[in-house]
Amino acid sequence: MHFTQKLRELFKNSSGILSTKEVELNDIPRQYLWVLKNKNEIQMISRGVYALNDVFEDKMYAISFRFKKAISSQETALYIHNLTDRDPLLYTVTVPSGYNTSMIKKSGLEVHTVKKDLFEIGKTAAKTVYGRDITIYDKERTICDIIRNRNNMDKYVLNEALKCYVNSKEKDIYKLMKFAKIFRVEKILDGYLAVLL
Repeated sequence: MHFTQKLRELFKNSSGILSTKEVELNDIPRQYLWVLKNKNEIQMISRGVYALNDVFEDKMYAISFRFKKAISSQETALYIHNLTDRDPLLYTVTVPSGYNTSMIKKSGLEVHTVKKDLFEIGKTAAKTVYGRDITIYDKERTICDIIRNRNNMDKYVLNEALKCYVNSKEKDIYKLMKFAKIFRVEKILDGYLAVLL
């Protein structure tokens, strides 16, 4: 198989994004990335990372691929979980404390940091609107996060998300209360739930 065709297959089998390192590990000379780029089949989305043109539109997936440690959170997670109908203006991610956030911020993302022992709580996988897997916080962790960040977000989005969650068939109130205790928002959450339930 010719290198160009082999590279196309590799892109197809990797959800449309590849790093230069992955290309070389598959014994394809890196100059073939430029062949596909010059044919306008792929784009460079960051140094050493290339994507098929249709993948470039899937910004959430590209973010997840570029910043593997980052977890989609807050209003981005609300949108993916259908707890709001507002596509976020800025995509939001969370990283553990001590993580260098300069590259993420330069990419135009909103970044939150959290203590390392709280970072993994509620971590799960979900699909973007284009059907690609990303790492995200589950609904319960997301609700706790937006309550913690309530003074810095649109009140309408917060209230809409809580109403949608309470009316959701997939809600887990026990888990939500457990997470609320861990994140110290139990009393505030109780106040919202008293009105909504």
